[in-house]
Amino acid sequence: MQDRPLLNRRLEGFSTTIFAEMSALAARTGAINLGQGFPDTDGPAQIAEAAARAVMDGRGNQYPPGQGVPELRQAVAEHQRRWYGLSFDPDGEVLVTAGATEAIAASMLALLEPGDEVIAFEPFYDSYAACIAMAGAERVPLTLRAPDFRPDLDALADAIGPRTRLLLLNSPHNPTGMVLTREELTAIAELAVARDLLVVTDEVYEHLAYDREHLPLSALPGMRERTVSISSAAKTFSFTGWKVGWLTASAELVAAVRTAKQFLTYVNAGPFQYAVAEALRLPEGYFAELRADLRAKRDLLSAGLADAGFEVYRPQGTYFVTTDIAPLGERDGFAFCRALPERCGLVAVPNAVFYDDPDAGRTQVRFAFCKRKDVLEAAVDRLGGL
Repeated sequence: MQDRPLLNRRLEGFSTTIFAEMSALAARTGAINLGQGFPDTDGPAQIAEAAARAVMDGRGNQYPPGQGVPELRQAVAEHQRRWYGLSFDPDGEVLVTAGATEAIAASMLALLEPGDEVIAFEPFYDSYAACIAMAGAERVPLTLRAPDFRPDLDALADAIGPRTRLLLLNSPHNPTGMVLTREELTAIAELAVARDLLVVTDEVYEHLAYDREHLPLSALPGMRERTVSISSAAKTFSFTGWKVGWLTASAELVAAVRTAKQFLTYVNAGPFQYAVAEALRLPEGYFAELRADLRAKRDLLSAGLADAGFEVYRPQGTYFVTTDIAPLGERDGFAFCRALPERCGLVAVPNAVFYDDPDAGRTQVRFAFCKRKDVLEAAVDRLGGL
């Protein structure tokens, strides 16, 4: 073998994800896994049955269309109109992807040149950094700071430079649970228009906003033609293993992203696409019940964490709650999370992995509350052992 490292330099530092490490730790110790963000129950039975019917009826068992099955593209377009009043052509302005992760990767690969800069809210989901790196671009973090994790809009304006090509936004925001206000979105939109920037928005938690409404950036003046909006079935319908995502954008942006996407997975999840089309058309009661259930679980776990001595940053959205362990006398989230299974039978994730500067989130720890109520009650009981 040559002396040259096998892994290309753009991916140096991107090894096994913290989610894999913590989930393996949970399996090895029998701890309750509140680290990785996946539900412990499946989504609606009627949607699972729709997927089974599609398989047995031979729908999607062979390669589906590269842009996604027409039924799902139509359902995505209807969803955007139903919830946000946005009009998209299902034949040219909707693209189905292998989850939101592929949509983000394809967008970065398609829209960025080496040396371009991408501004992203920090802490950010770990795939953002990897996707930007694979595109040869440079990430510029805009740090969201406790306790409210609001974006500093003056700092955002200052961060935009001659090499800035794109803003990568996430609201509701993982891991902090922050949901952008209309005023914040308006200011961001005005900056994007004035500086002629593209924007990619990760909106996978769009139906999990509890304390204020979710508003897509693409709905604001001047943003439809410069925004790629991304979502998926995983968080809204609790079928994370299906990996069905989508994006909506102008025909020109969709064509660009599709060019990259076709050389990644080409197509995916044929039968599941038909089922997700049905899921998107579920009555409003389903979405209201989902929010109410997760809001109650948020409050249950947040109260238990506060009683155990954590500083709790109550999330406005998503299904994660960020905490600070400093009041417990702890100073390192990694060490705390690796010891937590033995201390009280729980697994969490250190937020430092979501920062370019780990010290910015050194004492922050994230817990997922997308679990059954009895599991969360057991977790709260175990927290009493700290």
